[in-house]
Amino acid sequence: MNWDETGPDTDERLDESLVHADADGEDTAVEAALRPKDLDEFVGQEKVREQLDLVLKAARARGATADHVLLSGAPGLGKTTLSMIIAAEMDAPIRITSGPAIQHAGDLAAILSSLQEGEVLFLDEIHRMSRPAEEMLYMAMEDFRVDVIVGKGPGATAIPLELPPFTLVGATTRAGLLPPPLRDRFGFTGHMEFYAPTELERVIHRSARLLDVEIDADGAAEIAGRSRGTPRIANRLLRRVRDYAQVKADGRIDRPVAATALGVYEVDARGLDRLDRAVLGALLKLFGGGPVGLSTLAVAVGEERETVEEVAEPFLVREGLLARTPRGRVATPAAWAHLGLVPPQQGGKGQQGLFGA
Repeated sequence: MNWDETGPDTDERLDESLVHADADGEDTAVEAALRPKDLDEFVGQEKVREQLDLVLKAARARGATADHVLLSGAPGLGKTTLSMIIAAEMDAPIRITSGPAIQHAGDLAAILSSLQEGEVLFLDEIHRMSRPAEEMLYMAMEDFRVDVIVGKGPGATAIPLELPPFTLVGATTRAGLLPPPLRDRFGFTGHMEFYAPTELERVIHRSARLLDVEIDADGAAEIAGRSRGTPRIANRLLRRVRDYAQVKADGRIDRPVAATALGVYEVDARGLDRLDRAVLGALLKLFGGGPVGLSTLAVAVGEERETVEEVAEPFLVREGLLARTPRGRVATPAAWAHLGLVPPQQGGKGQQGLFGA
């Protein structure tokens, strides 16, 4: 609702995970129906909503185009949704593209030159845009002008092309990769935080109404607690629990139905899926809690190194179940407790000598 680079094998594995925050084809279609249409409907991100509301109202009062907006945060938190809300609030059309799709300055020039006055250009994963296109964007954002180079070598000529005023909304999952000159040209920067369980419950109740699913407060709380603080994952789990309820129950979702359904889909009470538990299990059972190298850990679970590093580790680190150290990956006491295992005694082999029994 409110809402890296991997090889073919990795992409195939990601599609199997219910709790990975990237959107697949089904998510994209369903999200279009579940997206809130204005800031009042948007759940969570209170500070960003309040600040953005002021920016948009002031621009409307001046009769001007809104400042350029940069939204950063993990996938699935609502960056695309907010870009559409910005366009709706400004009563302007929106053009959607992404950084990887703009590999040449000419690609960007073609998009910019076709924009209407006041139009919103949403550029997802802006940090992955090519450097020549990025440098062209500097002038476009600041002066609403681009220089189109005609010809090559000494005879090349720069032809200035005036652009209508527009609003660029950039979205990134890795704000640190944006060069300072680009960051400085955004008039408003908002960082999207992970959602609290109570906020996710509101998301789930709203989505359930739109999907015509009957769910009680305990059922929504059960799904919210396993959604990793991400609305996209909450909506995905809601749809899978709905399927289970329609086939195995009476169609109504309560806590036992939600818990049983998510157990079928291998999403545990803390939101860990099969890959997460496999990584923790190998780290604890095969390597005594670590430290162990990433490549060795990936081989132990039969996954690509990038899959473990980009898909499993971020959530495990955020949950305090795994730590990255100069010597390798290390399990925390919480990891032993979550899997119901007893760490070796202090002084034994492995990382538990650091933590104690």
